[in-house]
Amino acid sequence: MIPNDPLNAFTRHTHVALDGSGTGPLAGLTMAVKDVYDIAGYRAGNGNPVWLETHEAADRTASSVQRLLDAGARMVGKTHTDELAYSLNGENIHYGTPTNPKAPGRIPGGSSSGSAAATSGGLVDFALGTDCGGSVRLPASYGGIFGIRTSHGLIPADGIVPLAASFDTVGWFARTAEMMRQVGDVLLPLSAPWAPKTLLIAADAFASVDPAIVRALQQRIDKTKSVFKNVREVKIYISDPAEWSALFRILQGDEIREFHSDWIDRHQPAFGPGIRERFQWTRTIDPNEVAKAKPKRETVAQHMAQLLGDDCLLCLPTAPGIAPKLNTAPEELEAFRARAFALLAVAGLARLPQISLPVGTLDGCPIGLSLIGPRGSDRGLLEWTAAHFQ
Repeated sequence: MIPNDPLNAFTRHTHVALDGSGTGPLAGLTMAVKDVYDIAGYRAGNGNPVWLETHEAADRTASSVQRLLDAGARMVGKTHTDELAYSLNGENIHYGTPTNPKAPGRIPGGSSSGSAAATSGGLVDFALGTDCGGSVRLPASYGGIFGIRTSHGLIPADGIVPLAASFDTVGWFARTAEMMRQVGDVLLPLSAPWAPKTLLIAADAFASVDPAIVRALQQRIDKTKSVFKNVREVKIYISDPAEWSALFRILQGDEIREFHSDWIDRHQPAFGPGIRERFQWTRTIDPNEVAKAKPKRETVAQHMAQLLGDDCLLCLPTAPGIAPKLNTAPEELEAFRARAFALLAVAGLARLPQISLPVGTLDGCPIGLSLIGPRGSDRGLLEWTAAHFQ
């Protein structure tokens, strides 16, 4: 039975509900799962009807979903995603756009759009998404909820339709920091205790967004600063922020082209505006540019590792603005997307964990503040957040 869904968060065409084990740390909690995760005996729709028609039912359930079920959570349904997860908007021409309950009339953000809407609207306790270029962090900011992109490779991505494998990560949403931690305790591997000792304020990242956004976040920034004895302003970009955005898009686009082009050529699916053009663009990427970009990515990763060390926490805006309005012109959305990637690419290129916190509003709409920790510090990051963001 499809759950009560006033937000169009859940899929009808790939609906599946599963009872959890009934016991465990998540017993009694409900979850939603983005429709890129495999469920044994069912097909993943990946946001496009042709994808659904041309793929078989999964043999096994994605391990991340199974672990949550085993821990007692009940899955109430699968949630909408942008087509093939290749968008940050959350608008889908085939299945409709989930409502952003905290900013009606504005996009929910994508590609984990349904999971964000279901969580923000209180339809579930938490929801699984995936984050390649910002597909958890940006919807979390737009929807006034918590959302995490985990360290790349820390949680196995088996049973998840890839977008760009060297960037794809498991992520999730919740309305409280404590719920974020509870889910992390199930999904994340055991690790040595970690707690930050120094807060780094990304001065150049804050300078890149509208001053009104900084003002909206300032109270929480100041409160976070007060927790630390050591606070430093730093510049994170070793070149123009737009270069980091372009670097990410070239590397991501090349992986997308490699994985998806054959299927697109065989089946000629209809894509919505923006997504159609992006898939076409991936075929124009110069292999020489890709070859140049790969070592540049490692330079970024090394730079961020040195900046964060073992015990620093980096603070920056999650997004360059509040959620754009529904039906915003495609060229405006593309310009916003490029500005967003300058912020979102930091963790993506460097394979770092990043959590978006629902701490500010602007013009009555949510805006998120982000914290980035060293690679593999995910458990400690969630524990620290739960202790300081009630």
